[in-house]
Amino acid sequence: MTMDRTSRQADPQAPASPLGDLLGGLLKELPGLISDRVELLSLELNRAGLALLHITCLGLALTVLGLAGWLLLWALVTAALVVAGLHWALALLGALLVHGVLGWWVVHRVRQLLPSIGLPATRRRLMFKAPAPPSPGVPDEPTASTTTAAAVS
Repeated sequence: MTMDRTSRQADPQAPASPLGDLLGGLLKELPGLISDRVELLSLELNRAGLALLHITCLGLALTVLGLAGWLLLWALVTAALVVAGLHWALALLGALLVHGVLGWWVVHRVRQLLPSIGLPATRRRLMFKAPAPPSPGVPDEPTASTTTAAAVS
């Protein structure tokens, strides 16, 4: 039996163990496997970047079209009020008043949502010092009612 072992070790053409062959093959293929995945990631990121660029351009085009439609709608509303007998200055003043109220509401809503950008609940939980009391208008975690209200708004 010792003769058999020594003869295998001395003979370089003796078959190697299957586990050794498997590990050797895996080590040979490892750089190729990693480079393939890195190349795939690079191609996917390039494709995602181009898609984001297209989405941004389409969003800009949609904004321009929406703005044009909004102005046309208010021009038609103002013209309809003038045709109905309202003085043109009052019709324009009414449109201006509606836009002022809508603008105020948007600014008010943005100011309400602005503190949420800072992730206040997460920051409080990650701090080592004593937790600060929550801000009066900012909920700690979204609840079903705030999520539903935000979806409706």
